[in-house]
Amino acid sequence: MSTETWSIAELAAEYDVTLRTIRFYEDRGLLTPERRGTARVYHPRDRVRLALILRGKRLGFSLDEIAKIVDMYDAEPGEEGQLVYLLDQITHRRTELEQRRRDIEETLQDLAEVENRCRTDLAALRSPLRKP
Repeated sequence: MSTETWSIAELAAEYDVTLRTIRFYEDRGLLTPERRGTARVYHPRDRVRLALILRGKRLGFSLDEIAKIVDMYDAEPGEEGQLVYLLDQITHRRTELEQRRRDIEETLQDLAEVENRCRTDLAALRSPLRKP
């Protein structure tokens, strides 16, 4: 097992997050660094958890969902339960994103139709054949 440790500043720099972000995750119980006086000492477990938290955020999971996923690794039903839960969450998240994509496509189509009508109406208003 690795005995390498990191300071809060080192982790913040490595993952391009603020110290405040890391402290927030600590306050939420997602990270549990060792305390040496006033210094926080992060172990490999904390580093991995931070990477998982940030990946989960990029994928659009809430902190509660992320907490459940990363905490399952250390508790029953363990890694298998964690993976089953994660797969379920991925399916749910993918469904939400696909619906958003459909909604965005529909909105873009609506905007294109309105834009075309506006351009047609504007051209008609500017036409020299139009009576005042």
